[in-house]
Amino acid sequence: MRSFTLLLVFLTYSQARVILDPISFATYDDGVARNTFFPLAAAAYSSNPQTCLSAKFTNSQLRRQLNVQCDAGGKNDICSAYTALLPDNKAIVISFRGTQGFLQLLEEADKSVFQSQSQWIAGGKVSKYFGDAFNTLWNAGMKDDVNNLIHKYPTFEVWVTGHSLGGSMASLAASYIVANKIVTGDKVKLITYGQPRTGTTPFAVAHDAQMAYSYRVTHNRDIVPHIPNEGMEDYKHHKAEVFYKESMKAGATFKVCSSADESNDCSNGLLITASVSDHLTYFTKDVSQWGEAGCN
Repeated sequence: MRSFTLLLVFLTYSQARVILDPISFATYDDGVARNTFFPLAAAAYSSNPQTCLSAKFTNSQLRRQLNVQCDAGGKNDICSAYTALLPDNKAIVISFRGTQGFLQLLEEADKSVFQSQSQWIAGGKVSKYFGDAFNTLWNAGMKDDVNNLIHKYPTFEVWVTGHSLGGSMASLAASYIVANKIVTGDKVKLITYGQPRTGTTPFAVAHDAQMAYSYRVTHNRDIVPHIPNEGMEDYKHHKAEVFYKESMKAGATFKVCSSADESNDCSNGLLITASVSDHLTYFTKDVSQWGEAGCN
């Protein structure tokens, strides 16, 4: 079904002007990213994600929230995630939280987060810090929750999301469940926000082949999607970037870049990408504060 050309199709959808590359099997929907996946990502910042879930989804059911130390290196950064069920949407949710501690690591230029890599099950290598964080959460109970939910609701899709560090863990989670044949790639939907580069070029290539519905939303000059620097230890983003330049208000223009080499048509084409404010704010909301406040 892949197109033999890189024909650009111009669409108007959800009051937003879209430039879509049809080599993708899936179609990005601003409304879904803004009103469905984004609250799910923000809810991970709450000590009680059910508050956000109840505010945005009828009959939603929090399965469990998990909190673990991100790695064994003594960085004292707590990683968190939750699983949930959205019966009306026929979806199982896996959502990962970003942390202020992770931003502090980046501000201190702690390159050890990226220099140490581990082999990934789907192919290539990933940051050992990200891989350890995901694996610890997975083995702390997420595996049991996900397997039980899929066994009980085999026809449901699996929706995976997260912001910042949570975006990297979400990316790994989606890849992991497909690689282990827990579900097939066509049943997985992945949307992340402000995701840093997570693994090497072979990892990105393998990830692209696993699922069609995979989008990394970036806000203007958000610093984190550009960390680590392109080329460091062969880090490369997987597809597809959805770039909102400047505004993320309802109806804002965005661009979908499906290029495997991080197209300069999206955020990679900016000369300055050093904004922490753009990282913390998506769709006009402070992600963590909005989630903590119950997504109201």
